[in-house]
Amino acid sequence: MPRMSKVLLIITCIVLAVTLLTEGCKSKKSDKVAINNMELPALDSTYIFDGKTLNGWEITSFGTEGPVEVSGGKIYLGMGDGCTGITYKKEFPEINYEVTLEAMRVEGNDFFCGITFPVKKDPCTLIVGGWGGTVVGLSSINGLDASENETTRYMNFEKNRWYTIRLRVTEEKIEAWIDEEKVVDFTVNGKRLSIRPEVMLSKPFGIASWCTTAALRNIRVVSIIP
Repeated sequence: MPRMSKVLLIITCIVLAVTLLTEGCKSKKSDKVAINNMELPALDSTYIFDGKTLNGWEITSFGTEGPVEVSGGKIYLGMGDGCTGITYKKEFPEINYEVTLEAMRVEGNDFFCGITFPVKKDPCTLIVGGWGGTVVGLSSINGLDASENETTRYMNFEKNRWYTIRLRVTEEKIEAWIDEEKVVDFTVNGKRLSIRPEVMLSKPFGIASWCTTAALRNIRVVSIIP
């Protein structure tokens, strides 16, 4: 093959490779934009996360938090050196309400959903997947946290799987379900409720993870008649 023909062939191959690489990057970028900007279904007023922004929420300044972002109808709580979370800044009921949401452990091995909530004037936290990944319970009851009181139970949680969590708070009881299984059935009856110092900034209502990347979606709250 003549020298000039070889040079032209090499140049043609280089141009083709650059073109394919550029088009591939454009495709990946456009796919990501399409996912982030995809049309989400309209949500009624019971949803306190609009699926698009953190409107009504703030990223909790724990000092240990990882990155927090909204994408594709989900809130991602990035892995930090302790708690990463969001706190609701609008009006929230103190009693006789029900919260539902979906949560997923993406990476890490500790709690991927710690819901801090009010019981009248007292705070409490529902822990899902704490103390090494399996503890479910309320923190705290009479000073005892979710790993050592009467609500303590152990469950295995898969990574990259959505779990539906429902929390019901009334004058007399705190109840919680994961998917269809009831996991907390606690009668308050004068017992002292409190929260651990790590989630103090989640009051009055907030959701956090611990050294774990978590995803949240479909966060709702409704008032109930007990």
